[in-house]
Amino acid sequence: MNFNPGQIGSGAGSFRANMSATPPGDAAPTERLTGFRQPRPPRTVTQPAEPRSPERSTGDQPARIQRTRRTVDLPAATHRALDIWQREAADRLGVARVTGQEVLTALIDRLLADPKLASQIVRAIEDRR
Repeated sequence: MNFNPGQIGSGAGSFRANMSATPPGDAAPTERLTGFRQPRPPRTVTQPAEPRSPERSTGDQPARIQRTRRTVDLPAATHRALDIWQREAADRLGVARVTGQEVLTALIDRLLADPKLASQIVRAIEDRR
């Protein structure tokens, strides 16, 4: 038996035979669905003023933001509960999904902006120790 594709006999035909043929009933063009999500204004985070560095752009161009990864280890039950919460949040928002990244970013933004929440978190950390 020969497995070399160049050695296939002439009667074998082409693997990509007639890929442009449209099956019956599929002749209508596909309609593109748009406009499900309303555009949201960009999220702004107030941070202390920093001196300009060479990495920051000037003029009308936005500065390049360097991102740093943080990870969290969760018990399996907490992970499942968060997954369920994310799916429910996606349903409420009318989107396909809400990512863990979005959840953690929103939580951290609120933590840093809300002193009352920050003190609650400090107390919760203290209680776990």
